Amino acid sequence: MSADNATLHCDGNELSLPTHTGSEGERAVDVTKLRGSSGLITFDPGYRNTGSCESAITFINPEEGVLRYRGIHIDELAEHCSFLEVAYLLIWGELPTQDALEHFISTVCEHTPVHDRLLSILNGFPPDASPMAMLSASLNGLCGYHPEVLDVDYEEHFDLTATKLIAKVATLAAAIYRHREGKLADVRNRDECDYTLNFLKMKFGKEDFNPAMAKALDLIFLLHADHEQNCSASTCRMVGSSHANLFASCAAAICALWGPLHGGANVEIMNQLESIHNDPDLDADKFIAGVKDKKYRLFGFGHPVYKNYDPRAKILKGQAEAVLASLDRADDPLLEIAKKLEAAALADDYFVSRNLYPNVDFYSGIIMRAMGIPTDMFTVLFAIGRMPGWIAQYKEVRDQKGKIYRPRQLYTGKTDQHVTPIAER
Repeated sequence: MSADNATLHCDGNELSLPTHTGSEGERAVDVTKLRGSSGLITFDPGYRNTGSCESAITFINPEEGVLRYRGIHIDELAEHCSFLEVAYLLIWGELPTQDALEHFISTVCEHTPVHDRLLSILNGFPPDASPMAMLSASLNGLCGYHPEVLDVDYEEHFDLTATKLIAKVATLAAAIYRHREGKLADVRNRDECDYTLNFLKMKFGKEDFNPAMAKALDLIFLLHADHEQNCSASTCRMVGSSHANLFASCAAAICALWGPLHGGANVEIMNQLESIHNDPDLDADKFIAGVKDKKYRLFGFGHPVYKNYDPRAKILKGQAEAVLASLDRADDPLLEIAKKLEAAALADDYFVSRNLYPNVDFYSGIIMRAMGIPTDMFTVLFAIGRMPGWIAQYKEVRDQKGKIYRPRQLYTGKTDQHVTPIAER
């Protein structure tokens, strides 16, 4: 793996550091022994230029807007595969055969029900409680009903535990929605082995759904399934490195996803579109001008990683139009505002020069809103989609049998202080 060495000059000393090259040509300087040999640490706030691990799951080329799961381009997966096929690919490293896929689907279907006593815990939350708080709590609660997940030698139970988690997170999400509607008791598995369709039936308590809605939501799940070492994936790996169980590690990832700078971004986008629509003195052009004048913040454009158009956004844009057309809502005012914002941003050098292209959250919120999903449930659906990626990240960090994650810091506090007697404080 080592190609050659990099040389670091500091305090008159010359240090040789090995370099490594990944399968896509990315290069990294290995600083694992830097502090021991020199007393130095690297300083990289937010870890934006730190390779925290070796991973074979997902690759992103930020300059060209490329996203691949296990080497397969996201466009190809979106065209030919279902969400559960992609879940299998991410977790076990290859696309399933027909027999393997059928077995996986039937096992997911078998384990979709959640114990009634766990569901009843949701009744302890007020109807307006945060759905993400409820999801995190209930995911941790699963440990009590599946104690095998606590086994330190996780490999023996991993395959079934991972499948259970994918199955049950959809039921928990549906139950959270039904709880807020006062209809938790109505949540039941529809014995529907189409994962996304079964979720919609559990969530809304009805049998008939527009096929375009189910297809679009399955695609949203697929496109969100993993995205390299993002905040929630890194959180899952960090917690998993302590040998915490899979459910707890994914519950921690849910808490990371909760934030408005991560999974909550599509909520902010919808609030932004609503505010433009509801303000008689504001339109897309005036809003864009306000963004340039620092009056408004533009959500849904730009990405911490991509320096080009988010490839997932290109796919979802077409789906948003298809879903709204199938619902006779092709003239949806929020979609029209979104299109105008996109056109204005892509034509304006202010945004192009700053790489502020639409990202995946820009259109996913419009699709979910058209389905009748409340805004504060958007991030819960994001969590369903991201679950296979978290599971894959957890499996990888455990299989690598590395040390517990333990970053260093650059201390900037007071030095050599002493206790002042309480009477003198």
